[in-house]
Amino acid sequence: MIIHVVKPGESLYTIGRLYRVSPEKIAADNELTFPNQLVVGQTLVIKEGTRVHRVMPGESIYSIAKDYKVSVDDILSANPIITNPSLIQPGQFIIIPDRTKKLGTIYVNGYAFPATNTDILKKTFPYLTYLSIFSYEIKMDGSLNTIDDSQIIQLARANNVAPIMVVTNIEEGKGFNSDIARSILTNDVIQERAINNIISTMKEKNYYGLNLDIEYIYPDDREKYNSFINKIKQRLKPLGYILLTSLAPKTSAEQKGLLYEAHDYAAHGSIVDFVILMTYEWGYTYGPPLAVAPINEVKRVLDYAVEVIPSEKILMGIPNYGYDWTLPYRPNTAAQAVSNTAAVELARRNRAAIEYDTKSQSPFFNYYDSQRRQHVVWFEDARSIEAKLLLVNEYKLGGVSYWTIGRFFPQNWLVLSSMYDVKKVL
Repeated sequence: MIIHVVKPGESLYTIGRLYRVSPEKIAADNELTFPNQLVVGQTLVIKEGTRVHRVMPGESIYSIAKDYKVSVDDILSANPIITNPSLIQPGQFIIIPDRTKKLGTIYVNGYAFPATNTDILKKTFPYLTYLSIFSYEIKMDGSLNTIDDSQIIQLARANNVAPIMVVTNIEEGKGFNSDIARSILTNDVIQERAINNIISTMKEKNYYGLNLDIEYIYPDDREKYNSFINKIKQRLKPLGYILLTSLAPKTSAEQKGLLYEAHDYAAHGSIVDFVILMTYEWGYTYGPPLAVAPINEVKRVLDYAVEVIPSEKILMGIPNYGYDWTLPYRPNTAAQAVSNTAAVELARRNRAAIEYDTKSQSPFFNYYDSQRRQHVVWFEDARSIEAKLLLVNEYKLGGVSYWTIGRFFPQNWLVLSSMYDVKKVL
């Protein structure tokens, strides 16, 4: 795998010649809608794969390896028939291996809504271990809302992806509700009813496991939440279900704020099967323009997390979206969410060059709309995805979790599948 950044004047033809890959393959792999209108600064993932080279007069193993930017040892490993590297002949065919070596096998979770497009799901399933279906909303009395999830569960299982039931404390039509969480955590009768309703639903719908995404818990309910996850884990384990919890991105145990204080990293790490770290939303809808998941901030979260959570239990969150802000930024004005592929299309339409911030390891660009208002767009591309996925190997994490998979981002899956194999549990 090669990540190529488009330069002024380049075309798919010239890029293809550079890497000895057909322009048609590059366009197909990256699912380019306008292959003849590349954007300066746009990334292209070049999937070299295994190629065959015909030796020309004067060539040696060493010159061929240098030409393809692979090692001599890799060529010799791919061609065991070559016993003496000095004795290759013109006209001889040599296998050239892909220069990217996989870093291991990881778990991959993707969040999806029940109405997610079926074609997108089918294209994404080969890269997923788990599909977390969002969400069952728990109510004050421990009852659950109903969602139409039967079809997506069946589809996931048919494609060897384990469906995960997501339970949230979202108030219908609103957001996460602290009082709903308190009602469940502080009343034994309601709590027992909630657990029974969750398990009953998991059995009825044929779920593989449970993801508790309980947010904005009152700080003084922290120990009660720890007790709750321990209780539900003990109920789920004999039934063969796994338990995942979603945690806010903390950098220390003492971090203040309603989003953070009741999320006890050490307790969750000791109890549950996986924790999903929500390492995104530094740049968010009502905030100032920033990268959504700047790598310097993500690393600060991981530095703390691996101190108190077994690293193999951590699934690092990766955003599958960006934001478009109107400038100058005014507090409490909303940015518009944009898919990563739509961001590049927006740059193309507005003839904007994409830049790359090395500190956050994130792409961005500026443009002017039809009313001459300036905008800035922060999003993800192949470079930023590779940088995040390298953290999985650096920190020895269990894997990653995407919010959400509803918009297909071809480059993400090209990069991921080049770097890792995906663990399947079904």
